[in-house]
Amino acid sequence: MTNRERILAVLKKEKPDYVPWCGDLAYWIDYLLKDNKMPEEYMKKSTQRQSVMNEGLASAFVGEGLQKLHRDLDVGFYLQGYFPFTTRYDGVKVTETVDSDYRVTMVETPYGNLKEVWQYTKQTYSWAPQEHLLKTYKDLEAFKYLYEHTYYEPDYALAERRREIIGDNGVVLCYLPKSPFMETVALRAGIEATIYMKLDAPDLFEEVMALMEKKHDEAAMIALHSPAECLMIPENITSEVVGKDNYENYMRRYQEKWVNRIREAGKYSFVHLDGTMKGLIRELSSAGFDVLEALTPEPVGDIAIEDLHQWVDDDTIIWGGIPGGLFSDQVSDEDFDAHVIRVLKVMTKEPRYVLGVADQVVPHARFDRIKRVSELVKQYGKYEQ
Repeated sequence: MTNRERILAVLKKEKPDYVPWCGDLAYWIDYLLKDNKMPEEYMKKSTQRQSVMNEGLASAFVGEGLQKLHRDLDVGFYLQGYFPFTTRYDGVKVTETVDSDYRVTMVETPYGNLKEVWQYTKQTYSWAPQEHLLKTYKDLEAFKYLYEHTYYEPDYALAERRREIIGDNGVVLCYLPKSPFMETVALRAGIEATIYMKLDAPDLFEEVMALMEKKHDEAAMIALHSPAECLMIPENITSEVVGKDNYENYMRRYQEKWVNRIREAGKYSFVHLDGTMKGLIRELSSAGFDVLEALTPEPVGDIAIEDLHQWVDDDTIIWGGIPGGLFSDQVSDEDFDAHVIRVLKVMTKEPRYVLGVADQVVPHARFDRIKRVSELVKQYGKYEQ
């Protein structure tokens, strides 16, 4: 069977020959591009796409070069995902300036101006917020005005191209917007400012959440009609940040609504849970997602791989298993192999798992270690009879 056939078999609740293996290489690719270490054979076949805010260089490295890299490493493809829509503004001035170290966004509204600053950290090959767009409840009126003047247009070209070139090596996945609460926590304000805004101006905060949901629904509908066969709400959740109360009050309804619509469209729903799990994994599973993706077991996460199935509904697919840091040279080849073999021992018991990286292969990882995973799958990943 091919990588695509294995993935689809698990999604359809069927048993493939071996455990599917898919890896998110975007972070590692970003490092290769930044340090000019991407082999020329892949660069020649790459297609440049305008990079999206905070997605890094890897978001512009698409096309046949990306797919050849995955095939040569024998890694099934599903990410890089992307939002299959563009964001437009009418009646509000939004300007963005980008250089090698900073990305600055300015928003001018009748209710005041907003400013956001992200800084690139060379040591980690990643962007981090230095100044959030929302600082206090006093920014909510301007933020509300911004959303009132935000519109979306379809951008299906990359998904359509991937349907052509991924072939038998994977599936096409696109993103819906995050839930409004998680968008605010992860990107717009941070958890502390979000909680203070909710307490300091509860009525206005609820108005903003409702407006964001209305607008996110518009964008999500565009994503639903994209050529993608898999659709992810990229929440980037970790249990100690969100908590059950905030999940139930602000996230569940949005997620269940779109899980149902995705299923009605004949597609598969994913949610990205890449932090601690015990506080929310049962809630996410009960929301009806087909796949909980990027699950990080011990020794990095808070649940042993052998116990993960006990925390989710019987029909929930578990996707993940290899903490990204294990691809670092700080972990010996022997310890890396031992972890992957341990995970495969669990995953071969029933076809409800996809072996994946939790959450991304890290910078400085060796090509041969990434390739090693497929070798271990061939050796230890055949399902029990």
